[in-house]
Amino acid sequence: MTKVVTLTGGIGSGKSTVAALLAKLGATIIDADAIVRELQSAGSPLLEEIARTFGEGVLDASGALDRAALADLVFRDPRARERLEALVHPRVGAEFARRLAAAREAGDALVVLDVPLYFETRRAGRGQAGREPGDGVLLAYVPWELQVERTMRRDGSSREEALRRIAAQLPIEEKKRLADAVIDNSGSLAETERQVRAFVARTLGAAEAR
Repeated sequence: MTKVVTLTGGIGSGKSTVAALLAKLGATIIDADAIVRELQSAGSPLLEEIARTFGEGVLDASGALDRAALADLVFRDPRARERLEALVHPRVGAEFARRLAAAREAGDALVVLDVPLYFETRRAGRGQAGREPGDGVLLAYVPWELQVERTMRRDGSSREEALRRIAAQLPIEEKKRLADAVIDNSGSLAETERQVRAFVARTLGAAEAR
């Protein structure tokens, strides 16, 4: 039987590192960000709708999405972010469902739904967050101050900008409370990998993740 886990995190928490380790251990990753990029490719119906909603300023000279311009707009304006989510999320959800059905049909042992804003976009059900059908929610976690430092280093942003972007998401400690399992990504890569291996072993009911 296919096990289905939702992986989430916060800006700067190292979710991509955890996803890569899960893939290394044989998990099938269905990546929300990758699906969004595909759906927003130049000339796509979704990109045309985004441009109509937010203006031609969110496109670059070639007609492709200017991700930095769009991100700057939606991080500054919660209503703009809600409008963007209303455009994007239904389409992403449909593609997720299609890929998950294909993975189940193929008999994949572990499928990981990589959803950065899982808790932010599902506010019904257990506490403030809804649930995907599956076997729990895994959080890539680092303490808040480290989240700020890594966001600044990754994006080359100021502390003020990093704080603004982090504030647009649910606090990492709240996500930790809501998650079914947590990978503490504040230490070394080896420590993170050890935790991921243990998680996969528990999830699959195996003696160890190979």
